Amino acid sequence: MRKARGQDCADRGYLLAYQVKPCQNLDPGSMVADQNRSTPIRILCHGRPTLKIAVRHGWLPGARYTNLRDVRGFTTIGLIDIEWRHYDFRKHLEAVRTTRPLLTIARDVEDIGDLTEILDQAHELSLWCKHVVIVPKDRRFHKFLTHLVPSKFILGYSVPTRYGTTHVPIEAFGKRSVHLLGGRPDVQYALAQQLNVFSLDGNRFTLDASYGDYFNGHHFVRHPSGGYFRCIRASLEAINTLWQGRTCTTQ
Repeated sequence: MRKARGQDCADRGYLLAYQVKPCQNLDPGSMVADQNRSTPIRILCHGRPTLKIAVRHGWLPGARYTNLRDVRGFTTIGLIDIEWRHYDFRKHLEAVRTTRPLLTIARDVEDIGDLTEILDQAHELSLWCKHVVIVPKDRRFHKFLTHLVPSKFILGYSVPTRYGTTHVPIEAFGKRSVHLLGGRPDVQYALAQQLNVFSLDGNRFTLDASYGDYFNGHHFVRHPSGGYFRCIRASLEAINTLWQGRTCTTQ
């Protein structure tokens, strides 16, 4: 989910126009519970037509802070992601203050020396959303990750793809709640055998849908009837079934 998506819409004028229902996504009656959920929170970042289908299948909509138009009009925002190549904390914070998402991703910690600054930013972001995800990328976190990152934050694990991964060993995450960033749905599920998966995002199945393929719960195959939205619906149903019954307790 770390690809460039759309043009920058995070200017102040657009954000002010967005402020229609600023806090409804923190409604305690939301479909999302924080502890002992039957399945991890599933989030999709994509265009509005696809997001509407995902929401009907129990997923939450998300977007980068540079592309808020995709989530305009949704009551509950699952995730505000970042523009990691050209990160701008001011724009990120303003987008989170405006949309009040369930989760947001802090700047990737590619150098452990930047952790203090990033945690300071994460604390400020946490004033305007329910959960902030810290994404460790420096292999020096190996022995100290769960001690250096306060337990109030969720840890982010970058699922290996051609766009990136993490160099931090999986055992370093311990029993902490983890958000899975991107990747194939089968790889995400396999990681749940070793990680305490609190939430996940991914749009890999939307790419395959463009070619008439869908995820069947095991791998991607050709859809018998074809059609982009048929593939989207079939993939969502299969992913939901795959995760059904797996619990996560916030650590």
